[in-house]
Amino acid sequence: MTEKTDVVLIGAGIMSATLGALLRQLQPDWSITMFERTDAAAPESSDPWNNAGTGHSALCELNYSPQLPDGSVDVSKAVDINERFQVSRQFWAHAVETGVLGEPSEFINPIAHVSFVHGADNVDYLRKRYEALARHPLFEGMEYIDTPDEFARRLPLMAKGRDYSDPIALNWSDRGTDIDFGSLTKQLLAYLGGSGVEIAFGSQVRNLDKQSDGSWNVRVRNTRTGGNRTVNAKFVFVGAGGYALPLLQKSGISEIKGFAGFPVSGQFLRCTNPALIDQHNAKVYGKAAVGAPPMSVPHLDTRVIRGNAGLLFGPYAGWTPKFLKDGKLTDLFKSVRAGNVTPMLGVGVTELGLVKYLVSELLKSPAGKVNTMEEFIPRADGHDWELITAGQRVQIIRRKGIGGVLELGTAVIAAADGSVAGLLGASPGASTCVSAMLDVLQRCFPGEYEQWTPKLKEMVPSLGIKLSENQGLYSEVWDWSTKALHLERPEPVGGNTPTPAGVAQN
Repeated sequence: MTEKTDVVLIGAGIMSATLGALLRQLQPDWSITMFERTDAAAPESSDPWNNAGTGHSALCELNYSPQLPDGSVDVSKAVDINERFQVSRQFWAHAVETGVLGEPSEFINPIAHVSFVHGADNVDYLRKRYEALARHPLFEGMEYIDTPDEFARRLPLMAKGRDYSDPIALNWSDRGTDIDFGSLTKQLLAYLGGSGVEIAFGSQVRNLDKQSDGSWNVRVRNTRTGGNRTVNAKFVFVGAGGYALPLLQKSGISEIKGFAGFPVSGQFLRCTNPALIDQHNAKVYGKAAVGAPPMSVPHLDTRVIRGNAGLLFGPYAGWTPKFLKDGKLTDLFKSVRAGNVTPMLGVGVTELGLVKYLVSELLKSPAGKVNTMEEFIPRADGHDWELITAGQRVQIIRRKGIGGVLELGTAVIAAADGSVAGLLGASPGASTCVSAMLDVLQRCFPGEYEQWTPKLKEMVPSLGIKLSENQGLYSEVWDWSTKALHLERPEPVGGNTPTPAGVAQN
């Protein structure tokens, strides 16, 4: 017997939760059903230990501001990502004020975002990056620091034992945040469940069948009982992380042809010494090694999870053919199609640097991993750290010419008729979830979108406006969202970056 619903959301992660929350407020009379294959909310990429939790806003991530052959620094991508993060921040502020979300400190906290380099050439690059960004409204207040005394005052853990004959420099921003996307997702799901949305855990979507009337039959298996059900929906969103690719392939839409996925797993060293955690309160991002891909950018990262401050360093890449951390070893091979074989093989030839990097990471010993960390913590001791396996990322391979290209970003794939859409890719991912889901709404509901616009502007006051070109509006929404999300920073104590109010050290 086929059940009926207006909307099916596949996956209980931040993307589906965000889209569900938007639709619930825009169209409260629509019925919504969410399916999650596991028995928990936000179990994969949205889990706090499965992602860096940075709140990607390009304040510190150097791969978003590359140096060009002529020596100049291109900040266009950094500005674009920051613009999109501001959209998320405004939506979360509105959601807190309207009761959709609860206590903000449970999912977002102020943390300094810092870019770190060493070596004369890199210091020169970071100075140019600062000069290019400091004049933009979205990067207001960024500092350039290149003196050992100030470095040691702000980053004492990284200063101990450092040889300053090797020049150092920082770009420092106090406007950064740490985000626990797991907690944020759970708050959104609590809102959805309380508003009548059916959230079915232990329910794996097996197939998507297009019907003659344009709707979709979503075939679901109960992972506990083995029972099957079929739900007919007018619209389907595939927010299933790494499994979005195979599910979109099963839908048969032409827009997914030529796409493939390259799975990369990640590991981090997590600090187990509370004394070290106390000495570092910042997200510090460095530069990827020469020849290494952007996904390898090292960072020493303060996290705030369930009210406790933690510290991790990484990432260390690994490889497995699984498309999810809890996936199957056959995932990659089952995704191979006649239309994506050539792009996959093409990437294997053109991305030799990535292949070399992955091999070197796989061969790296535990002691070698600690040695890598010494660039950030000169006196690192392996006894203070434990190795954890983080999330699985499926990078996009897109057809280009007769071959393919590896894209390190996110992409919304939508059918021409707007009846089904999904999200592929990884970073900046969750941080830009609201702008990504607004893109889904605009592309899949063009008729309704115009009617929804006034309501959407209540949620996101800057909708349709570039804040980087409207400093007055940016200041207004920044002050409002800072207050609503309780992100006012306390004054530094003792010269070190303060731990956010209400956050305990591990």
